[in-house]
Amino acid sequence: MTVEKADSTVEEVTKPTPYVPGPNAIDVSPSKDSGVLKEVLREGEGSETPQPGSKVFVHYVGTLTDGTKFDSSRDRGTPFEFNIGKGNVIKAWDIGVATMKKGELAVFSCKSEYAYGENGSPPKIPPNATLIFEIEVLDWQGEDLSQKKDGGILRYQIEAGEGYATPNDGAAVEVHLTGKYQDNVFEDRDVIFPLGEGSEYGVCEGLERALEKFKKGEKSRILLKSKYAFKKDGKPEFNIPSNADIEYVVHLINFEKAKESWSLDTDGKLEQAKFFKEKGTNYFKAGKYTLAAKMYKNIITFMEFESGFEGEKDVQRKSLLLAGHLNLAMCYLKLDEHIEARDNCDKALDLEPTNLKGLFRRGQAYLAMGEPERAKVDFEMVLKLEPSNKAAASHVVMCNNKLREQKGREKMIYANMFEKFAKQDKAKEEEQLRNQPDVMKTLGEWGKDEREHEMTDFERENPNILMLNSTGEEFKNM
Repeated sequence: MTVEKADSTVEEVTKPTPYVPGPNAIDVSPSKDSGVLKEVLREGEGSETPQPGSKVFVHYVGTLTDGTKFDSSRDRGTPFEFNIGKGNVIKAWDIGVATMKKGELAVFSCKSEYAYGENGSPPKIPPNATLIFEIEVLDWQGEDLSQKKDGGILRYQIEAGEGYATPNDGAAVEVHLTGKYQDNVFEDRDVIFPLGEGSEYGVCEGLERALEKFKKGEKSRILLKSKYAFKKDGKPEFNIPSNADIEYVVHLINFEKAKESWSLDTDGKLEQAKFFKEKGTNYFKAGKYTLAAKMYKNIITFMEFESGFEGEKDVQRKSLLLAGHLNLAMCYLKLDEHIEARDNCDKALDLEPTNLKGLFRRGQAYLAMGEPERAKVDFEMVLKLEPSNKAAASHVVMCNNKLREQKGREKMIYANMFEKFAKQDKAKEEEQLRNQPDVMKTLGEWGKDEREHEMTDFERENPNILMLNSTGEEFKNM
């Protein structure tokens, strides 16, 4: 095609080349309706393909069937990334890219029902448009299962699970674990445990977080950063050093969900809360404060809502809820999480304002937070309610000592501050004096500039007589 320009010259305009799937194109659509046709232009590496949830990095060029380009990451110079199978992109991409290997280059012909449908995406993509995408997979990484999305727990699915249900906190899970460090297998075992209490069974934190996302029968490779694995302690019995990254192949064989609060009647909730209290107390006595805290939190979850509890059952509910907050506060004190300890004491005291444990533990929290004045108020309240409480009395003494120390520090700070200010003021005064002219160098003894007049005849004749003024009037009759 040629176009005549205003200066009568002729410019050749190249029309886009329409794309027609070749004989090697294969149908990768699930229903085999030719909705997504794939033609490999360059083979990729290995045999792995990205699984659902993986973050994929690609370059692409998108055109209409007549060859008109409507989008290109290459033109922008920046690869495009998305999580596969999460609905972040059109259906054809979730289907097609999941079949690609790292480094592979392929062209996909995508019917409108796998793209933008009958509405299109104006102004570039018309209704019912079949789209052509040339896609290159640059890289991908597993699905990030960490709460902070810091790449610390990555899942690479090997076999998909069944159904939609996943284990909840407290669920009894049956798993097979194969742990590796630097390609050496350090454990290979079956284990059944309550999810959330894995540390009691040698299951590290990252695996528990991952299992919350597993479906029954799923098998996946899990890569764990050290902070989600064995942390700075390592695992000497497995020859795993401090701060080591590890991997597991995890197979969730079966699980039974833990009972949810909403699924139980009042009797069931009370029974479950008592079970958590007993379990928490056992963990606390064993010095396992994190696990104990989990149990006490469960009490609060089951007991915090009043609905359905009446009479004696409501009395039991409040007693268990009070115990949950008080014991959780004690766990937080042991874990040096003093703000959380204070907050749970506040909630306990909302239920029972004169509760001695609540007042005493809140005082401990305030003291640890560096607020002895507030702590003293709580300890003195304990003494008011129970004058014989020796622990509270000793803590009042501690508070008074802390307050004296604070006042001593403040006095020293203020003294140093005033001394500093005094030095600054003196320095300023001296600077001002230095900047003033030396008047004695330019003025006479009486402040009159002696250079302003010539000597009188009397002054010349009597040089040793001091004049009282410049006129000599006092001596003119002498």
